[in-house]
Amino acid sequence: AEMCRILRKAGFTVVEGPEVETEYYCFDALCTPADHPARDAQDTFYFPEKARFGNVTKKTPEEKYLLRTHTSSVQIRTMLAGPPPYRVVIPGVVYRKDPFDPSHASVFWQVEGLAVDEGISFVDLKGTLLHFARQFFSPSTKVRFRPSFFPFTEPSAQMDVEIDLGDGRGMRRVELMGCGLVHPAVIEA
Repeated sequence: AEMCRILRKAGFTVVEGPEVETEYYCFDALCTPADHPARDAQDTFYFPEKARFGNVTKKTPEEKYLLRTHTSSVQIRTMLAGPPPYRVVIPGVVYRKDPFDPSHASVFWQVEGLAVDEGISFVDLKGTLLHFARQFFSPSTKVRFRPSFFPFTEPSAQMDVEIDLGDGRGMRRVELMGCGLVHPAVIEA
């Protein structure tokens, strides 16, 4: 809720989407083809072939229903709803077949932002995320961006924050999120 409040003040609108999705919205439109590892049964909760959901339509009869693995599917729904510019924040529950440990769970909340407009660059992304980190943690929060890979962003990065976790070990870098500019193929699709 706090993240959404901060991003609303920065001009973003909160949008939500369905938790039951199709492969098109969750993978195909996000440059994640059928042979991508993220689509494996061990990573994704698929529904049985006989399952039917009236509020989510398949693009093809063979397409499968699944529990969304990320809120990026709502990016596609947002972009298909009308022309840019877009400045949205997308909170929601996501599902992955991850083994439970201190940094993983099969059900968790994710918050995602999407900004598409003429002239937006990686500098805008970094500035927005730095602003968020300093509003959310403290005005002196330091961030670091490391190269990464996501099929639906280019360039892609991981953003770390330097914070005190209150465990007596002082300031530490903690990976906070993945980020990047929307891949041109996603916008074209």
